Amino acid sequence: MILLGYLCSPIQAMLSFISFQPIRFFCANLIVIAGLPFTTMGQTPIEGNRKSNPDSTNTHQLNLHFQTTYIYQYQPAFSAKYTGVNSLKNAEDRENSITATLNLGIKLWKGAELYFNPEIAGGSGLSGAFGLSASTNGETFRVGDPSPTLYIARGMIVQTIQIGAKGDSFVAESANETGGMKPRNYLRFYLGKMSLGDLFDVNSYSNNPRTQFMNWCLMYNGAWDYAANLRGYTYAFVTVLQQGSMAYKLALATLPTVANGSDLNTDLGQEYSLNGQVERIFKINNKPGMWRLLGYYNNGDMGNYAKAISNASPYNSPYVISTRKLGRTKFGFGLNVEQQINEYFGLFGRMGWNDGQNETWCFTEADQTISAGVSIKGYKWKRPNDVIGFAIDINGLSANHQHYLAYGGHGFQLGDGTLSYANESAAELYYNYKISTSNIWLSGDYQLVLNPGYNSDRGPVNVFSFRLHVEL
Repeated sequence: MILLGYLCSPIQAMLSFISFQPIRFFCANLIVIAGLPFTTMGQTPIEGNRKSNPDSTNTHQLNLHFQTTYIYQYQPAFSAKYTGVNSLKNAEDRENSITATLNLGIKLWKGAELYFNPEIAGGSGLSGAFGLSASTNGETFRVGDPSPTLYIARGMIVQTIQIGAKGDSFVAESANETGGMKPRNYLRFYLGKMSLGDLFDVNSYSNNPRTQFMNWCLMYNGAWDYAANLRGYTYAFVTVLQQGSMAYKLALATLPTVANGSDLNTDLGQEYSLNGQVERIFKINNKPGMWRLLGYYNNGDMGNYAKAISNASPYNSPYVISTRKLGRTKFGFGLNVEQQINEYFGLFGRMGWNDGQNETWCFTEADQTISAGVSIKGYKWKRPNDVIGFAIDINGLSANHQHYLAYGGHGFQLGDGTLSYANESAAELYYNYKISTSNIWLSGDYQLVLNPGYNSDRGPVNVFSFRLHVEL
């Protein structure tokens, strides 16, 4: 630790406004990974990228990768007529975060793989990630202690069964993908701890806050209250049927014992989440595109907004926690579309809705959402591995959710004490710069949020970010 302090002291001296502990932790990661003899691979979703004509068919029984991501965010002071217990604080704020993940994959018997991901996360979002539905850093969580914490992110077995005539394609090795020749048409099962976002609501252009957009509601569909603990993971059983250009997915997952809680309730007789998705690959002008239609149903120990309002007195604000009852539900839908225009330009968009009658349980307080954006690779300026992205997201609340906040109630994320309702909107612009032939990326990012917490009496909010991402 003394040596580590000496190594990091020049950085601390130059960047004294950044908290020391995450910087020191990041330096430790760089020292460790510098000596690891791993093949460098880009991070991809679990489902993998398929190639009919592989450049190499080299695969290994054991697959090992690593990533670390550091994000620094600065929020200037902004105008606010009042501030509540769960508001985004209107004073100037500086926060940083870091994650480090080890991705281990092992091939077992035929068609079977084991994946294990220990992860460390530390730091904080702006105002502790309170006060916005469209929170600005997808790497942060609403945890009380910003110190780096070790936990198991993923630990699952995957079994693939070929369907129909023989027909394989090569899948490149990457994080959480052992690679090799795999069937084009298959039935695949996932069992264990995972993030549902690895398999559902995936989008090539807007899905990963470590390399793409940082905003929560551009990372996933904001109206999808996806089953997860406060760090974004759950125990689940997922079935995927891939048939030609169509795929069908179904998941049974656990919910946290309390809203945004760290512990998951494994008693499926009390609480559970069902998620289904249909997706199709298509082509326009011979360029690939995809649509994904998502539906979900959560059944848990939720409070009810209307009941909380009716129980409140003239002297007390409504308190949704006091109305919690097993058997309450939340259901919703989402549409996710992406389309490549040419080799360097892509478009994407999402729409989402949930019934908004019972309290938000897992993700973020949004009952309706719509987003759209563009992603441009740097071919035109001779930087083909660089990416610039721009997107806009607009979120809304159900009538009962609005009234609950207006009467002084608060959820696990929002609560200004009162509310002058307006849709919350966020715009994000980022540039991701790849350093030479290394697997190191630097990003600059700007976000503008209007009506933070759905409140026209507060904001607008400007957020400036710097990101450093390393993969091995």
